[in-house]
Amino acid sequence: MQNKFILRRIISFLFLISVSVLSYAAWDDFFEIFKESSTENLGATNGNDILSNDEIVSGLKEALVKGSQTAVSSLGKENGFLKHPQLKIPMPEKLQTVESGLRKLGQDKIADQFILSMNRAAEEATPKAMSIFSNTIKSMSVEDAYSILKGPDNAATEYLRKKGGDNLHQQFMPIVKQATNRVGVTEKYKALIDNLGMMSTFVDVESLDLDHYVTDKAIDGLFTLVAKEEKLIRENPAARTTDILKKVFSKY
Repeated sequence: MQNKFILRRIISFLFLISVSVLSYAAWDDFFEIFKESSTENLGATNGNDILSNDEIVSGLKEALVKGSQTAVSSLGKENGFLKHPQLKIPMPEKLQTVESGLRKLGQDKIADQFILSMNRAAEEATPKAMSIFSNTIKSMSVEDAYSILKGPDNAATEYLRKKGGDNLHQQFMPIVKQATNRVGVTEKYKALIDNLGMMSTFVDVESLDLDHYVTDKAIDGLFTLVAKEEKLIRENPAARTTDILKKVFSKY
């Protein structure tokens, strides 16, 4: 009888131990799952402040809108391209030898007028780029936003270029073409060629697509300034001029 009693006590003891071990394992698994889910939520960074998906997307869209507006307002005005030390549209590479020859002959004015006309065309067309940028920015998904947020300083700009670059070029080209016609780029180009004399035989006049060249340079300039503004927003709290920019970029 006593042996049976002892046996029951032993079985009960072992049962309690097994339950405790299982319970501990279950709680341990629970906390592990909780920890993983917390780290998977990109917004859970500072204390109890959690950014929602909508806030993250809104913050990144706001950053791109701000960068685009800054780029367009900086370049889409008189001398915006022409006086910018890095973004001034230079003589096309195919004509740089020609430019050098003209300047040696004292024909600086001819070369300068042609360069001026290309930059004026880009400056005139640039304000119309904002609506094209806006359409691409609006289409940003949650997945896009997370990739951008964890990416390099120019991740949002590269998203804009990748998603909207081809469309921007396609829609921007006719705008640039109208601008080049208005400011007389082709006329200045003809004047430049006419002043080459014997040198004109060495220039492949037909192969140079001026509208394409000005469009490419204008778009490159815009993206350069958008990237600069994005980097500023990421690194400098003073550049976060809205509540959503402050909330999103203060945590990353």
